[in-house]
Amino acid sequence: MTNHQSDPSSAPLYRPAPRRLFSARKIALMASVVAGLGVAVYGLGSLPGGFDILTSPAHAQVNNDVSKVAQPTGFADIVQRVKPSVISVKVTMKDKVADASDRDDGSDQSGPPMERFFRQFGGPEGTPPGTRDHHGGGHGAMMGQGSGFFISPDGYAVTNNHVVDGADKVEVTTDDGKTYTAKVIGTDVRTDVALIKVEGGTDFPFAKLAAGKPRVGDWVLAVGNPFGLGGTVTAGIVSASGRDIGNGPYDDFIQIDAPVNKGNSGGPAFNMQGEVVGVNTAIYSPSGGSVGIAFSIPAPTVKNVIAQLKDKGTVSRGWIGVQIQPVSQDIADNLGLKKAEGAMVLEPQANGPAAKAGIESGDVITSVNGEAVKDPRELARTIGALAPGADVKLSVLHKGKDEAISLTLGQLPATQEANANPSNGNPAQGSDVPRLGMTVAPASSVAGAGKTGVVVTGVDPKSAAAIRGVKEGDVILEVAGKSVANSGDIRDAVKTAHADNKNSVLMRVRSGEGSHYVAIPLGNG
Repeated sequence: MTNHQSDPSSAPLYRPAPRRLFSARKIALMASVVAGLGVAVYGLGSLPGGFDILTSPAHAQVNNDVSKVAQPTGFADIVQRVKPSVISVKVTMKDKVADASDRDDGSDQSGPPMERFFRQFGGPEGTPPGTRDHHGGGHGAMMGQGSGFFISPDGYAVTNNHVVDGADKVEVTTDDGKTYTAKVIGTDVRTDVALIKVEGGTDFPFAKLAAGKPRVGDWVLAVGNPFGLGGTVTAGIVSASGRDIGNGPYDDFIQIDAPVNKGNSGGPAFNMQGEVVGVNTAIYSPSGGSVGIAFSIPAPTVKNVIAQLKDKGTVSRGWIGVQIQPVSQDIADNLGLKKAEGAMVLEPQANGPAAKAGIESGDVITSVNGEAVKDPRELARTIGALAPGADVKLSVLHKGKDEAISLTLGQLPATQEANANPSNGNPAQGSDVPRLGMTVAPASSVAGAGKTGVVVTGVDPKSAAAIRGVKEGDVILEVAGKSVANSGDIRDAVKTAHADNKNSVLMRVRSGEGSHYVAIPLGNG
């Protein structure tokens, strides 16, 4: 399991020094309290006048009333039913693989996003991140431990990608203590899900994945292998849903407060019907142990991923080929949107499905197949959950008008190429744009700035542009939806916006290696 500062799944097996659960002083204090109560009860046992509180009618009535109150049923029946489906996952890996995943200084930026996330949020005092426990030392094989659960009687089981990533050998131990060899069928780095197959049986007890997400406040039971202690059950509730922990564009985690620790990675979180609502994958912990904030991959996501892994060993995702950004309130006001929702297109990729369908920079995608899009993450998740080749209908705000656009999804490339924008070099002297509080010069006149747009050569630190993050060296590509080549183009766009009673003007700005839209309030200059 990941640690939002340390993910328990890639840490060395932690074996704290044995200690007594209660100190002698605490035991003594508790004993004295009990003894005091005993004396008090005994002293009240026979009061003057012959009244005995222990055998009086009033005492009998209290006992009868208490017996009528509904008693907590606990979780024993559910646990007895689901616990046999949960397994302990042990992996053996080469020393070089373990060394790479155990790094916790944040300096290594190689590997998949979840792995980088583990390294970035390493535990205290050198404790490696993750919820897969690593142990072993020196040269040779390293051992790791995690959790998982059967999803079919013929031995298919789910765990985390980071539990089995780099494993040379995978073994699972069932609830009855039997050990089996397993093979990795397929893994998905983007969601941290892995499918493994256990050989040697056809009637394994298995769990069912829930059809939908749980509600915030619902009970959940986490079952797994924390610190190598197999078959551990903890209880809690769903604390939140739709959490983004910075792992990637498909983050949609369920947050639970059931205690999970190192070694719980890949283990299930059950609802009260005995269905798996999530796969435990990450924790937030300043200390390296549970503080009641854990993250689980939702069952619908797991179901979609493992179906593809079982079928072809890999996961294919839909793709429309756009770079997108959130819609701020300033941008929404500028575009006339009622709400600051949707995904704003920075740039459609050449020859991608969106570009072929006519989607342009500055468009805002507001829904997919009739379902509203709140932000870029939701658009990425929605499109990514669809199969390549699927036909979708998008609602798009294009040049101030709502349009319906149909397109056929492509397949998400295995790797995305970053936009390689040139550095801006040293900005030259530019012309003033009074209402925006900055000076600009044609990009073609500045070495390394490219041939399109205008370069910001100076910004008044007290101006609205500076407050919105525009800085010297940025390249302004568009203003109010039109390409600009000089300061005059910007001034004309500002005058038009002012004449149209606009409070701000929308600009597309390239900064470093990325571009974004920003709404700049208009001054009175």
